[in-house]
Amino acid sequence: MTIFRRKPIMGLLALSILLLAATCRDPKQAAPLNLFDLQTRQSLSGVQAVEALKSARLVLVGEHHTDQRHHDAQLLVIRTLDAQSVPLSIGLEMFRKDSQAALDRWVAGELDEAAFEKIYLDNWNFPWSLYRSIFVYAREKKIPMVGLNVSREITRQVAQQGFASLSDEQRGELEGVTCNVTREYRDFIRSAFGAHGHGNMDFIRFCEAQLVWDSAMAVNSLNHLEQHADRVMVLLAGSGHARKMGIPYQIESRLPIPTTVLLPHTADIFEPATLTLADADFIIMP
Repeated sequence: MTIFRRKPIMGLLALSILLLAATCRDPKQAAPLNLFDLQTRQSLSGVQAVEALKSARLVLVGEHHTDQRHHDAQLLVIRTLDAQSVPLSIGLEMFRKDSQAALDRWVAGELDEAAFEKIYLDNWNFPWSLYRSIFVYAREKKIPMVGLNVSREITRQVAQQGFASLSDEQRGELEGVTCNVTREYRDFIRSAFGAHGHGNMDFIRFCEAQLVWDSAMAVNSLNHLEQHADRVMVLLAGSGHARKMGIPYQIESRLPIPTTVLLPHTADIFEPATLTLADADFIIMP
């Protein structure tokens, strides 16, 4: 793989002018992006927030899958960067890599919403309405959407029988994916996915299944960015996967690229006081 380098997108003054213009054109963009910087412990808004994001090749934006506010925040990040003419792709935990053709047809306007919703529901178990505005925006703006995940069958088998149970053919789908569950990663899974629960499932196998997801999404993101060196990927994933010990760690171990992690504000878990730079770079504030 090649190492990616980008020139700064534009100066602060130009960013200010474009952000103001975009806000005036579209009332839906009136609310600025508000971030809490976990390094400086300060709040950033509007142009300052854009400045904080503009040097990244990969921007991970976490979510609790059933929280509409988190999906609204994800869309705001996408819209804010798009308003600055940043060439974007949207990476999706919600879609498998083998559904890429359907995503391409959706963005191209070749599938109506009813047909695409069925494909979406074949990929993801949460209501279409939660994500609809993101997909519609990508279609309207012709922003490529990229399926990053692996087949449900592989995930289920790893969770139930372990990574070692996969056949050579199945591992062929997992290009560049290994599964070394360290003690550090187990501790991370307990903290990040404790609310998920894993029922009667063996905990190590649960960790392996999560690690396969993290690794596959990292590999598929890097492959896309290598093929589209002018683009920035906004990657949408559950907050457990988006945290730095998840997908970003797998990115860093393969090919370090400028990566920024944003987690949504959640009163019971993601208060600024409970997170550090070991978890994320910014919290998206209400």
